[in-house]
Amino acid sequence: MQVFDAVRTVLAVRNYQDKPVPPDIVRRIVEAGRLTASSMNAQPWHFIVVENRDTIRELGRLAQTGPYVAQAAVAVVVAIEETRFAVSDASRAIQSMILTAWSEGLGSNWVGFLGLAEIKSLLRLPDDLDVLAILPFGYPAQAHGQGKKQRKSLSEVAHRGRFGQPFE
Repeated sequence: MQVFDAVRTVLAVRNYQDKPVPPDIVRRIVEAGRLTASSMNAQPWHFIVVENRDTIRELGRLAQTGPYVAQAAVAVVVAIEETRFAVSDASRAIQSMILTAWSEGLGSNWVGFLGLAEIKSLLRLPDDLDVLAILPFGYPAQAHGQGKKQRKSLSEVAHRGRFGQPFE
């Protein structure tokens, strides 16, 4: 899949098949996160790959905004160091992982946003790290219409040269 096609068609997936994800695809997803650019090349992230079913179910129980994590075949917990650009850098890595997964036929969705102390404890993260997000990954349970998004038109959000000048 071409990069633009992945961006154009990726959708949030919240229901997953009970089907394992091959290890080489899991590795590719995590590598996509690792290879993402970061401010001053600080790489202020840690990716905890969770494949144990009981732990994944516990992540789903603890993630108030995403109990569907419990259905995923694998989850990646993204933890960040306490640096100025950690949230933006890790957000870029998260998008890289989601797009890579989508290109491999897997769905995902960003779950949580900081303040996930119980998950930090569950995964025994050190005090100087915070959990930014949980990324559940799995094969979508339902077929998704790729590219059918409700988005503002380009003319509503893009401007040429200065605000208010049409981007055509």
